[in-house]
Amino acid sequence: MKFRFSPFAGVRIIGRGPRKGVKRMGGQTIGRRWPAATAVIWAAAGVFLCLAGCDKRYPAAETALTAQSSESQDPGAVSDIVESGDPNLPHPGTPARLDERRQMVSQIRDYGLTEANILQALENVPRHWFVPADQQRYAYDDRPLPIGHGQTISQPFIVAYMTYLLDLDKNKKVLEIGTGSGYQAAVLNEFTPHVYTIEILEPLGRQARSRFDRYGYTTITAKIGDGYKGWVEHAPFDAIIVTCAPDNIPKPLIEQLKCGGRMVIPVGSVFSIQELVLVSKNDKGRVTKQSLMAVRFVPMLRKK
Repeated sequence: MKFRFSPFAGVRIIGRGPRKGVKRMGGQTIGRRWPAATAVIWAAAGVFLCLAGCDKRYPAAETALTAQSSESQDPGAVSDIVESGDPNLPHPGTPARLDERRQMVSQIRDYGLTEANILQALENVPRHWFVPADQQRYAYDDRPLPIGHGQTISQPFIVAYMTYLLDLDKNKKVLEIGTGSGYQAAVLNEFTPHVYTIEILEPLGRQARSRFDRYGYTTITAKIGDGYKGWVEHAPFDAIIVTCAPDNIPKPLIEQLKCGGRMVIPVGSVFSIQELVLVSKNDKGRVTKQSLMAVRFVPMLRKK
């Protein structure tokens, strides 16, 4: 059994053989529920590493890479359209760093997530477009990266897994809470043009909208605001994805989830065990919740 830990993106326990509380995928087990003592130890380690601001498996970025800001750097011009997660939807693309993207996707596949459309979407979206200049060399590592203002871009495996859980197609409307750098929204846009995303931190929200405009993500609708309240003007949503952790599932988001819809959300304090929860609402409006795996995300911020 392998343990992989990344601050703000979750501990994954990967092994073989059926176990209680395990999500099966591609012949491997993902997200085994922990014994309480083990969970506490890993949570404490996660808090320590996050407060220390480092992941000791990787060196700090070289000083030379900080000479440019992420907004002034052009990591790759938009080129011809490439194949998307949904082949009927055209999206921006570039051949830049394609080998690195394929290697990243291969690693995700090795973890057990083998759905071809999800892997294709992760390969299509240039993660380096959404990574600050001083983190460019790590853009295709399977780990979270700092994007400023105390926030992170999630590790690719978590992005892929949460996208998989939403079961998207081109007709579904999806709401993202926590735009961050815009990477997750770009991945969602591989499946549907109906992407709405909210960021509470104005500098990040403005940067994300600038990236969407620069690289041609014209069908992503973004705003700066309190994601806890959702986006009632565009509700209901077929799917909701939350990329920051509240202490409890926000009631407005449950209310704005369409009957038959799904929401994936990390729940828990930054100082306690967080769990990735799949919320489903059936055709009669009955809500069920399924805890999938232990994770670690930045906390959800609120407007005062």
